Amino acid sequence: MRPPPYFPLGADGGQIPAIGLAGYRHFDTSLRYGDGQGEMEVGEAIRESNIPREEIFVVTKLENVYHAPEDVEVNLDISLKNLGLDYVDLFIMHFPYAYKKTANYGTERDARGRPVIDIELSRSYDVTWRAMEKLVEAKKTKYIGLSNFSSPKIKRLLETANIKPVVNQIECHPHWPQKGLVELCQDNGIHVTAFGPLGCVPIPSLVGRTGPGPLEDKTIARVAQKYSKTPAQVILCYLLCRGISVIPKSNVEQRIVANYNCIFDMEEFDFDLIDGIAGENGERGVRNFNSLDYLGFDNYNEEVEEP
Repeated sequence: MRPPPYFPLGADGGQIPAIGLAGYRHFDTSLRYGDGQGEMEVGEAIRESNIPREEIFVVTKLENVYHAPEDVEVNLDISLKNLGLDYVDLFIMHFPYAYKKTANYGTERDARGRPVIDIELSRSYDVTWRAMEKLVEAKKTKYIGLSNFSSPKIKRLLETANIKPVVNQIECHPHWPQKGLVELCQDNGIHVTAFGPLGCVPIPSLVGRTGPGPLEDKTIARVAQKYSKTPAQVILCYLLCRGISVIPKSNVEQRIVANYNCIFDMEEFDFDLIDGIAGENGERGVRNFNSLDYLGFDNYNEEVEEP
C-alpha cells in the first residue's frame, strides 16, 4: 500500500496535504504558540516562499480563553493579523474546554499555577461552534474543525452543527492508535490529523507515559531496517496508510527533510505488524498526553463527556 500526497476535505472537493511540515505547504500554527510569534513566523515564511496563496494550506486555532461566542472572531482576527493573511484554510477549536479569562485575554490560574476551567463554557462547545460557523460565512476561514475532541463530544456536536467539522486533530501513533475514535471520525466524513505522530513528549504537567515511545519500538525498528527507512518515516507512512494526515514537528533541517520523504510502498504484512503493536483494538495503547491532574478531569474519556 502507498499513501497519497493529499486527502479529501469537506464535501466541496477540498484537499489537505498529507504531511504538514515547516518548509512545505501544510502549515499548522496557533495563537497559543509563542503568544502569536509562531503565526508571525509562518506568515513571514509564506511571503518569502513566493508560493501562490491558493497552493498553501494554513491552519490556526481557537484558544481556550476565546470560547465565549463574542470572543471567537477576536481570536481569528488576531491570528489573521499575525499571519498577514485575509483568510485561513482551516480554523480549529484547539480544545473543547474553556479557561476563565482575565484582562486582555489572560488565563486565570489557581494556587498551583493550573488554569481555572470555565465549566459552563466548557460544556457549551456547541455554542462556541456556532460562532465559528459564522466565520465561514464571513470568508475568514474556508473550513472549521476540531482538536482533542473525544467520541462523545463529537457525537453531541454533530447533532446540532450546521457546518460539519472537516477535521479532528488528535494524538495518534502506533502506541496510541485511537482506532475507535478514528473510525467514528472517518465514518462521519471528518478527516483525522495526527499531532505528535512520533510520540513527542509534551510539557511536564501533561506527560502521560513513561518509558520508550514509538521511535524506540523494536517492531518499528525491524520494519525500518527492511525498507532502509528511519523509524520516523515508517511511523508516518503507517499513519498515512490509515488515511490520517500528519504534522510532525522538528527544528532540525535534516529531520524535516527525512520526515517529508515518508511516502513509500509498505507491504500489508508490515502495516499489520505496526497496527497490532498496541493490540487489535488499541487496548494496550499508551498516550503521551494526560490532562487529568493538570485539568482535574479527563478530556480524552471515550465513554462519557468530561467535565
